[in-house]
Amino acid sequence: MAAESPMESLQEEATCPVCLEYFTEPVSLECGHNFCRACISQCWEGSATAASCPQCRETVQQRNLRPNRQLANMVEITKRLSLQAAKGRGGDGVCGEHQETLKLFCEEDQTPICVICRESRTHRAHTVVPIQEAVQEYKERIQAHLKTLREEREKLLGLKATRERNSQEFLKQTQTEKQKIVSEFQQLLQFLEEQERLLLAQLEKLDEEIVRIQNENVSKLSEQISHLSELISELEGKCQKPASEFLQDIRSTLGRCEKGKFQQPEEISPELEERVSGFSQKTIVLLETLGKFKDTLPSALETKRGGSLGTFRQVIVTLDPDTAHPKLLLSNDRKSVNWRDTQQNLPNKPERFDYWSCVLGCDRFTSGRHCWEVEVRGGGGWAVGVARESVRRKGWISLSPEGGIWAMERDWDQFQVLTSPGTPLPLSQAPSRIRVCLDCDRGQVTFIDVGDEAPIFTFPPGSIPGERIRPWFCVGMGSQLSLCP
Repeated sequence: MAAESPMESLQEEATCPVCLEYFTEPVSLECGHNFCRACISQCWEGSATAASCPQCRETVQQRNLRPNRQLANMVEITKRLSLQAAKGRGGDGVCGEHQETLKLFCEEDQTPICVICRESRTHRAHTVVPIQEAVQEYKERIQAHLKTLREEREKLLGLKATRERNSQEFLKQTQTEKQKIVSEFQQLLQFLEEQERLLLAQLEKLDEEIVRIQNENVSKLSEQISHLSELISELEGKCQKPASEFLQDIRSTLGRCEKGKFQQPEEISPELEERVSGFSQKTIVLLETLGKFKDTLPSALETKRGGSLGTFRQVIVTLDPDTAHPKLLLSNDRKSVNWRDTQQNLPNKPERFDYWSCVLGCDRFTSGRHCWEVEVRGGGGWAVGVARESVRRKGWISLSPEGGIWAMERDWDQFQVLTSPGTPLPLSQAPSRIRVCLDCDRGQVTFIDVGDEAPIFTFPPGSIPGERIRPWFCVGMGSQLSLCP
């Protein structure tokens, strides 16, 4: 037998004679032998008689265990030296503790081990297989995962390409719409500027005519005032003269007084006054028209959304109390609704929902494009959307297109579209205000987060049948819905 190497001798000195592994918390007995603290305690466990050394059988005191710190340090040094030696011989295929080839694989610890590790207390009760067998098994499992991941990657690549194509199409449409808007507004601006020039030119002529008449009147009045002032001075001087002089040419003086009476200046002609009045009326109509245009323009621009970028008419929706579930409390103006624990004593009308806590809007739509906004509050459940006029009101109904309802809902912290089954919505944050856009002509409905103007979901064209459609709402415990002006 070949002589032991210095490393093997060092490992033997650092090994506990009981567990045959490196010392853990080594302690020394009175006889000088060393053991792991846990090993010697286990050997002496349940012993009522005097304890003895497991190695030399000498009787010792159980409580007289001295920690051997120098041995503990030596064990750590031995471990590092063994690891360095293993790396120097080729590394990964050698057990760092026993310098044996890693031929086995422990299923419980999921790690390669050597044959000495297999017999140690750590792995003795574990399931162990040959390392090549484990490699083959795990390679097959990894290959299966790789196949699934590659398929998933291909799907995502296809989805990415589709989304990029759709984005390019949308960008083309928005560019076309942008050009249309710029062209229309340029034409409108040119028309308004031309109208402004014409109206201002006509008003300038009116100004000139009014100023001319005013100047003529002022000149005539000034001339008459001067003549009258001279006549007044003459008469005042004549009245101061003696009687004989006063009566001289009295008839001529009285004649000049008669001729000197005030003459009314020319007034503004009725024709000119009618022209000024006509312009005032025209200005009033023009300002009213521009005011209405400014009022309607922002709402039209705000609702330019969706694939067709069409303009939706913003409507003011009110809630229909005859359809409200008895547990729903409507505000006096029928603009908000919340859920209450107790059921109200309401007439059981045929149009009233009696299973789901739903309510319909009073508005009914059969054609055109319409939108309205709903503010949602509370962390409970709610749903908003549209429903057929003929949707069932009594008993359980399917909250889905099959049941005549197209909507999105919040179920506590989960958001989804009410389809069968539901379609999850990956929203980064809960929307506080939702715009519902109904396109009756295309048969589709779109939900938009008003906060960032981001589309949430669109039911595809043709989803909604060509019949009377009404706004639909569902309110759960802890939530409130309000219709925005």
